[in-house]
Amino acid sequence: MTRSGAAQSGAANPAPGPDRPALSRRSLIRAGAAAAALMLAGCTAEAAGEDPTAGPSATGGSGPTARFTFATAARPVTLDPALASDTESFRVSRQVLEGLVGVDALTSAPVPLLATGWTQSEDRKTYTFELRRDVMFHDGEPFNAEAVRRNFERWYHLPESVRSGGSLMYKSVFRGYSDTPATAVYKSCEVEDEYTVRVELNTPMESFIAALAAPPFAISSPKALAEAGADSLTRELNGRRVSGYGVHPVGTGPFRFVAWNEDTVELAANPGYWGEKGQIGSVVFRTISSPEGRLRALKKGEVDGYDLVTVNDVGDLARNGQRIQQRDPYSVLYLGINQNFPGLDSVLMRQAVAHAIDKPAVLDGLFLNGTKPANQFMPEKLGLTSDSVTGYGYDPEKARELLEEAGYDGRELPFYYPRRVTRSYLPAPEKVYARLSAQLTAAGFNIRPVPVDWSEGYLEKVQGKEDRAFHLLGLAGSYEGGDNFLGTLFGRYTEEFSFNDPEVFTGIEKAARLPEGQDQTDAYHAVSDRISQRVPAVPLAFPISALALSPRVSSYPTSPVLHEVFNRVSLTDR
Repeated sequence: MTRSGAAQSGAANPAPGPDRPALSRRSLIRAGAAAAALMLAGCTAEAAGEDPTAGPSATGGSGPTARFTFATAARPVTLDPALASDTESFRVSRQVLEGLVGVDALTSAPVPLLATGWTQSEDRKTYTFELRRDVMFHDGEPFNAEAVRRNFERWYHLPESVRSGGSLMYKSVFRGYSDTPATAVYKSCEVEDEYTVRVELNTPMESFIAALAAPPFAISSPKALAEAGADSLTRELNGRRVSGYGVHPVGTGPFRFVAWNEDTVELAANPGYWGEKGQIGSVVFRTISSPEGRLRALKKGEVDGYDLVTVNDVGDLARNGQRIQQRDPYSVLYLGINQNFPGLDSVLMRQAVAHAIDKPAVLDGLFLNGTKPANQFMPEKLGLTSDSVTGYGYDPEKARELLEEAGYDGRELPFYYPRRVTRSYLPAPEKVYARLSAQLTAAGFNIRPVPVDWSEGYLEKVQGKEDRAFHLLGLAGSYEGGDNFLGTLFGRYTEEFSFNDPEVFTGIEKAARLPEGQDQTDAYHAVSDRISQRVPAVPLAFPISALALSPRVSSYPTSPVLHEVFNRVSLTDR
């Protein structure tokens, strides 16, 4: 998950007409106007080679021809979004694959995409989707109800060998797979006709529609999945075993996959794209791990933009006439605590950690203006923050008292932190670690630094069974819903925290089932309060993230949930 409020917002109902009776929100959710707005786009990049499997341009002519080069801070892990949990994998897959549900550019609310609309049953457990017609996958296969069914069934039946230690978004959203049906929210997906599909859930889930807008639920070509052996780990890439499909995705999006060579991913405009094509004819994602390298490449004109602007970049960008485009905050940075490490199963010791940290001092000068210290894991954007969470003010003396009460014997505590990377929630990992380590040491903790290069499996190490006490990580939201944060982080037992609290698990499950309203808000508040008491991790900040763009870019579709598809980029002639 991309490590990864108010409850889900539905798409608006169409106006009643002579052939369409008025329908309630519960019975029909559509947004034709919103969908049209979502499809309108301007984009750009130099012409890419033709794909023999792609159909002719829907509008005729040569199609988009401009080239757009974007610098990223890390390599993708896989281009199969169903098996991904990192931002850079999703950044690429969003260009190639689309889901049934999209994201409104202004509000981040869910809107129709490959589905033109959907109905919801009175018991809130059955959804019937009407699908867009005359849409083709990049390999020439038709998009239809059977393709949707096969994708849902693939997610549900994912073999354990490819589930990435349980960190996939499917598990956090749908709770279980086919081998654990008692916990699974998903029940079945049935074809009603060529362009109508029905999805049944075992229990209601208010964020179901919003969650379908997240990249892991994009629809892949069933033919490509089968031919590439999508669920068999068959290739070694960048030090990680991935499926064949994970290096050659096939979707319905505005761009098709061309090549992935070490630090470069190349895409080309899909000439048969059903929506607005925009300006961009080819896209190049270029990995530049250092902020200084990304800034230098932008100033030289080697890239058109890059994400994850740091505090040190801002002045230089302004002096050189580059534009900074900021996103609304929708991520959380936290200090993870592994309760399997000796001593950290004591809540007193975890509370000591919370009291030892001076959050404003950690953030000062390292994060963009607007970043706020966090006392819980729900960003303000969701409207679900609780006023009654347990507060842990900076109090080193109190921390030392709690350590003594917990019986801490000075044991060395390995603290993992990433190197050679910038994340939206962590712009300067080494410096943030240094400040936290100094504060914890001053309070009496014996800290041992464990730096790990991000590209050498940092996520796997801190979300697995490594012998660690603490780690730095965060979650960037992928869809509008409280379950995206509390459910992803604490909705079940994970190796990341080794946190096992049935009261929290059932509370999150209850909140996710409730319809949007005060009851659901109260349920999320109760969970946040309980988490603050148990301290499975310490929330540190709700960071502001921003990207830098060259003067050549006149418009870029920034999104708090990172739904930034490049057919909506506009370029000038410069």
